[in-house]
Amino acid sequence: MSTKLTYCDETGEEYFMTQGVPLPKGQALLFLTDEQLRKGIEAMFFAYRGFTADPDRILATKDYGRAHHRAIHFIHRSPGTTVNNLLGILGVTKQSLNRVLRKLVEDGLVVSRVGTQDKRERHLYLTDDGIGFERALSDAQTARMRGAYRAAGPEAVAGFRRVLEAMMDEEMRHHYDGLRDKTDDS
Repeated sequence: MSTKLTYCDETGEEYFMTQGVPLPKGQALLFLTDEQLRKGIEAMFFAYRGFTADPDRILATKDYGRAHHRAIHFIHRSPGTTVNNLLGILGVTKQSLNRVLRKLVEDGLVVSRVGTQDKRERHLYLTDDGIGFERALSDAQTARMRGAYRAAGPEAVAGFRRVLEAMMDEEMRHHYDGLRDKTDDS
């Protein structure tokens, strides 16, 4: 069991020390046991299963997987995104992404256009069918998120978002901030 003591610095601002070590600001009130952290990890695993279950059923009707879902989602969020940008967001190999994109193009959900400034670039857009398919996938997840947010309350929603953002590495945070800035419906 750790002991938490409150101290004041020369300006009168409080800070905390645990076992003789000062805690960085923002961490002073967070004391979780390893078991509590493990329960949080388990909650993330099970929540992810629930979060993906509904769209997985929809994806299965077209013999698609989660990689198809992620590609469709980010093409929808950023119409005209390049293949290279999508590679950075998804963190997959070019071969893997090309396999996914080829299927989406063949099925008429995505169109690939040559760049106007750089002919080597391919810009990706959802077709009308792709937009409809994306809507079905996102509606399923939006309903689940809306219900969970409603049950948890506004403070929990803001806290959950901060936790997720804090878990992102710098490169992923950069991609996330770029998408969020387009609509910023926070």
